Amino acid sequence: MQRYVVLLKFTDTGVREVNDSPARAGRFAAQAQKAGVEIESILWTMGEFDGVLQLKAPDEQTAVALVLSLHKADNVHTRMLRAFDSDEFTEILGKIPS
Repeated sequence: MQRYVVLLKFTDTGVREVNDSPARAGRFAAQAQKAGVEIESILWTMGEFDGVLQLKAPDEQTAVALVLSLHKADNVHTRMLRAFDSDEFTEILGKIPS
């Protein structure tokens, strides 16, 4: 499974409907589960971004399709980042040519 961090920024629609945000997150988590994606965390934040998702997907296409589904509802804009745990990053470091 590949891990991703998704940064969320409310659209104008998302701000107008902010009270429904926790319910939308629950529906998104259920949709993710059906797609074989594990939601590790959903957090609301203060600052430049309004939220952060951490998820694990079986492949990049599944992750991208799921995140694109967030855009269809027009509540958030996203920035998706591929993330690596310590073991994965150590493996990457081992492949750096000397």
